[in-house]
Amino acid sequence: MNAYIGTPTSRVDGRAKVTGAAKYAGEFPADGLLHGFVVEATIPCGRIARLDTSAALQVKGVLDVLTHANRPPLADKDEAWRDEVAPEGSPFRPLYDDTVKFNGQPIALVVAEDWETAKFAATLVRVEYEQRGFATDLEGERGKAAEMDKPHKPRGDAAATLAQARVRHEAEYVIPTEHHNPMELYATTAIWDSNGKLTIYDKTQGVQNVHKFLCGVFDKKPDDIRVASPYVGGAFGSGLRPQYQVVLATLGALALKRSVRVVLTRQQMYGLGYRPMTIERVGLGAKSDGTLDAVTHEAIAVTSRYEDFARNDTGWAEQLYSSPNSRFSHKLVHLDVSTPCDMRAPGAASGVCALECAMDELSVALKLDPIELRLKCYSDRDQSENLPYTSKQLRECYARGADAFGWSRRNPAPRSMRDGKELVGWGMATGVWEALQMPVAVRIVLTSNGHAEVSCAASDIGTGTYTIVAQVAADALGLPIENISVRLADSTLPQAPVEGGSWMAASSAHAVLAAAEEVRKELLRLAGKIHGSPLAGAELADTVLTDGSIARASDNRRAVSIADAMRHGGVERIEKEKLNQFGEDKKHARNTHSAVFAEVKVDELLGVIRVTRVVSAIAAGRILNTKTGRSQIMGGVVWGIGMALHEETVMDHRFGRIMNANIAEYHIPVNADVHDIDVIFVDEPDAHINALGIKGLGEIGIVGVPAAIANAVYHATGKRIRRFPITLDKVLD
Repeated sequence: MNAYIGTPTSRVDGRAKVTGAAKYAGEFPADGLLHGFVVEATIPCGRIARLDTSAALQVKGVLDVLTHANRPPLADKDEAWRDEVAPEGSPFRPLYDDTVKFNGQPIALVVAEDWETAKFAATLVRVEYEQRGFATDLEGERGKAAEMDKPHKPRGDAAATLAQARVRHEAEYVIPTEHHNPMELYATTAIWDSNGKLTIYDKTQGVQNVHKFLCGVFDKKPDDIRVASPYVGGAFGSGLRPQYQVVLATLGALALKRSVRVVLTRQQMYGLGYRPMTIERVGLGAKSDGTLDAVTHEAIAVTSRYEDFARNDTGWAEQLYSSPNSRFSHKLVHLDVSTPCDMRAPGAASGVCALECAMDELSVALKLDPIELRLKCYSDRDQSENLPYTSKQLRECYARGADAFGWSRRNPAPRSMRDGKELVGWGMATGVWEALQMPVAVRIVLTSNGHAEVSCAASDIGTGTYTIVAQVAADALGLPIENISVRLADSTLPQAPVEGGSWMAASSAHAVLAAAEEVRKELLRLAGKIHGSPLAGAELADTVLTDGSIARASDNRRAVSIADAMRHGGVERIEKEKLNQFGEDKKHARNTHSAVFAEVKVDELLGVIRVTRVVSAIAAGRILNTKTGRSQIMGGVVWGIGMALHEETVMDHRFGRIMNANIAEYHIPVNADVHDIDVIFVDEPDAHINALGIKGLGEIGIVGVPAAIANAVYHATGKRIRRFPITLDKVLD
């Protein structure tokens, strides 16, 4: 019998995706389907004084133009609009009233027989505004920053110790606004049933989150709405909250009693969530030998006027580097923009970038190798709570990564390494992320022919949840993986949270194990009733499911086939559902770690930067699937290249409008930007975190990558660039 956990298993949904059989939110057919196109506000703050839809309504094929003045009823209370992961504040309500909160806000929905007609008619909607004063510039408004609750309690007197440190480094690092650009556009197809019920196909990371949200917003009973999202073409945090197109499509369907699809354009997607711009100020004080005396980290970040979005940018040094004194601060500046949202490794991608650049600068000041400095400051405990880790193989990450990269051959002097006309730089950085796990329920239906269907409301956002669930179920049920079918991402299926934070693999895997144990318990009961059964009197703990049978673990020759057990029991199917919850562990800290090594080559005359090699050594507990896991890390590295060298949302603060709301001018890495990426999984047994020792991989792949590249650019050029992205004009300046 094959063992699937830990093997390089191909995606079970791969064929459906590459053949086009997989349907995404904007592809589901419906009789009489209508199409909606969004009209956006062109001011950042004010109110709609007049909205004239008459010309649009005269276009042949246009059925209606929905606005705040004629839309179906929407809930009034904030609680109805507050989804599972909403920050503090009053959530945005599309088409609710005449108020304009940000440039690009949806203010009308044109609904027509086809998309092209709706798009054309949208250009005919005339809007007059009463504009108010506004601000969209974080740096210009940083003096108005208000401190959030302290993310970590201070230790010692960091300010005084830093001021008196033998070697001190203080600097600001600026991370720009970055927008999600997944392949799949934000889309919703709202299918109207003749009985007034709705089936909503939505691009989302949490179907039950969207379901509860829509029921609250539209005052519907749970049975009135079903939400499904069987395939997602990338989300990376953008689908954690219900985006406005799902409200608009539902509004259209309710208003016209017809099925309605709303697919946003690439440009319109820039009116939605994003990684907030942050100003990160890091202070490091050290002794002459490199050990740290003090760490300070302050982040000033963007949020909207109506919600307080914030993530942990500043506390990561507590997990990585030993220091007796520390102080952290996170401040928000409220601007006339939409609320930011989670983007891969929210908080850590930005905050660790600043921290690791600062550590590199400290290593230069101390004339220490960057790895040597980190090992001198290595912490075996989470200092914020003074807890040991369930496991931490970061030292091994440094060693394995450095060896694979050839770090020992590095000449530490800037501008000392060359390849023809190009300057060569080698840099490194540390990565860290949380190892989270959430309650998840799974239902398993086992039939007498040895086939099992595993179902759960969890989403697969492209990370491989279908495959992970199938692998774990195959091992737990003792069946070939071909005998496992998986149903995901339907609000009617067993409970699951939004998929994010790198928690879904660990959470869903253990829910599968819990449900499989219930199946095994029932099979043992049935098998034990067979006359002369080799399992008569067997305890559950002494049984396993293997090779299509239930057998004694101590002697798997003493077995009863699944088919025989069910046939003698007179049942055709066994159906079991189990909610798995993890016990609270207050004695350990839980994190994943990485060591990232990057090589850059910089054209000395033109300033063009190429990332020619990256080695990422990852310690993330047990890797369920080394094939899809490697892809996860590679994707994170590519995104890290983009964060370091390419990505920046540019806003004209005179108008509060994004100027590069497209993927021609919003630069992201393409094939020519990506060269050799080597992923190393460091063996990290973890008996404390959960039964399978899983930590999760989704976020850790990006953390530390931008800093490693920035540090390599410094090594190559001798120029320290603290404002990202690092573009050629900054290199040549």
